[in-house]
Amino acid sequence: MMPRLFRSLTLATAMACAQPGWAQPTHLMIRALSQDAKFIGDHTGGVEVTVRNAANGTVLAQGTIHGGTGDTDRIMTAPRARGTMLSDAGTAGFDAVIDIDRPTMVEVMARGPMVQPATARTVRTTVWVTPGQPVIGDGLVLNFAGLLVTPTLTRSADGGTQLQARVTMLCGCPITPGGLWDEANYRVEADVIDHGRVVRHLRLHYAGQPSQFAVDLPASPGRARLLRIVATQSTAPNTGVAEIPLP
Repeated sequence: MMPRLFRSLTLATAMACAQPGWAQPTHLMIRALSQDAKFIGDHTGGVEVTVRNAANGTVLAQGTIHGGTGDTDRIMTAPRARGTMLSDAGTAGFDAVIDIDRPTMVEVMARGPMVQPATARTVRTTVWVTPGQPVIGDGLVLNFAGLLVTPTLTRSADGGTQLQARVTMLCGCPITPGGLWDEANYRVEADVIDHGRVVRHLRLHYAGQPSQFAVDLPASPGRARLLRIVATQSTAPNTGVAEIPLP
């Protein structure tokens, strides 16, 4: 009896494994799109991605969005019909391959751009994924709002100090007069901060080079130790903030 029972159980197990509901690798393409700009990829450090089972928190896949920012005309200027793909073969993405045996609600958490880890944004969403039903093409596109602000201080020939700030979209796309990202739509300001109190407010102006803004600093009043730079875009909900200590 026992050998026959064992053979029956083995056969039943094998049959169950052959059923359509058995676990199988399923592709989920994940991309990060800069608000009012292009895809985020290697140019600004990529985006870290974690995919979890939303029900129990189990990590199903981890990786980084790598690749290029995509085709400018296709993303920014061409008329967009429903169903038209924004991405191409070189566009940044992360192909998450997850093993599931039933329709599963997954949570996707993406953090970036990693060129500035201290100010990286985090975007989360949930989506159903079905075994053997790949999500490819543009895939799951996560929208990231914000600007990248990189400040520096330089000494001028007369001994003064100039504050410079490089401001770009999260994809690294440049800001220029009359360009796709028109300098006229951006405002860059700085606060001189003394122990948490703003003691001077300054406006940075376009400095003649793509994405570069600058202002000459007056002699620091009191014991000011910090500069906070804030860049905003008037035509989209994009803001970037950076801080730099005063020498």
